[in-house]
Amino acid sequence: MAWLASNDAASRTWREVFITTYLEKDIPALGPRIPAITLRRLWTMLAHNQGELLDQAKLASALAISGQTVGRYIDLLSDLMLVRRLPAWSGNVGKRLVRSPKVYVRDSGLVHALLGLQDLDAVLSHPVAGSSWEGFVVEQLINAAPGAQASFYRTSNGAEVDLVLAFRNSQTWVIEIKRSSAPSVSKGFYTAANDLSASRKLLVAPVGRSYPMKEGIDVMSPLEAAQLIGMQA
Repeated sequence: MAWLASNDAASRTWREVFITTYLEKDIPALGPRIPAITLRRLWTMLAHNQGELLDQAKLASALAISGQTVGRYIDLLSDLMLVRRLPAWSGNVGKRLVRSPKVYVRDSGLVHALLGLQDLDAVLSHPVAGSSWEGFVVEQLINAAPGAQASFYRTSNGAEVDLVLAFRNSQTWVIEIKRSSAPSVSKGFYTAANDLSASRKLLVAPVGRSYPMKEGIDVMSPLEAAQLIGMQA
């Protein structure tokens, strides 16, 4: 496995072989007759746009295929657990909400391989670094809460939360994700938390230890957040 590889080069080779094998052997074996080069281009475009709103028309135009075909290809990648569509929160708060889902390549290592990033230095110097971190954290936290309904929240006025977890006990947790070791949140996060009547507010970042911020926000690492969410779920 890539994570257990002895060095960056071996890890990169494993991931590149994985991608090629999926595109040229595994997917065709399932029946869909999809050009491997087109699917790889789509997968790579999704990696470039990690964590952004899904714009099927834009992707279709770049690939010279129909929007319906793009949707079918993304459905396939989602079914294979390679891509995650994170839905927009869809309740009623009397505000104009963003409705398009956000899309993530679920494995951050595959994001880096698809973009040709050779090592950690290459990742950290690339514009995708922050969204790659966000995707990694989103994946870990959703997996820690299998019974919760996951979404994101965004309004036309700038209120936004990266991840909303609605638990079976009716609690709603709002989670902001930052790559900074000295993270902060915007006014939009506080507004979103109020809109959703959040039971818990977390700021997840690469910090060594957890600590509280104002207005009931707890800052913690992804591992601490996953453990806390797991106990709630």
